[in-house]
Amino acid sequence: MIVNDRQLQVTQERIAQFQRWLAQIRQTARPGEFEAVAGGYRLEIERMQAEVLEYLLRPLSTEHEEQPA
Repeated sequence: MIVNDRQLQVTQERIAQFQRWLAQIRQTARPGEFEAVAGGYRLEIERMQAEVLEYLLRPLSTEHEEQPA
């Protein structure tokens, strides 16, 4: 669960890295291999994207605004 903007940034960077890996694998793997590997990457990307959206859709609390990130 993402609790601050720093964790948000790290998670967004991880999503981008996973997408780059997936794009590389797509170019080099045989179709059967790609399907086997892609599913795991997809699930992880979707999980992280859900965390990002959950964090971004939460309103800022007064407590959060007073604490540095």
